[in-house]
Amino acid sequence: MPAALPYDPGDKPVYISVRTESPDEITRYWNGLEAGSSVLVDLGPAPWGALLYGMLKDKFGVTWVLDVQASW
Repeated sequence: MPAALPYDPGDKPVYISVRTESPDEITRYWNGLEAGSSVLVDLGPAPWGALLYGMLKDKFGVTWVLDVQASW
């Protein structure tokens, strides 16, 4: 759960976080998951430094968080 959100098991019961080092790989995962899902945050650069970040909820109610962390 993101720290800024209250926990509500009826609203967001499952989160899966996927992080890779490859923008191509995370984009491929995103494209596969996006069909039939509700996009919560479009895949794109994040203000805190992730090269790519996106969040969506699939048809089963699972919230997916995908990102490519910037290399420092």
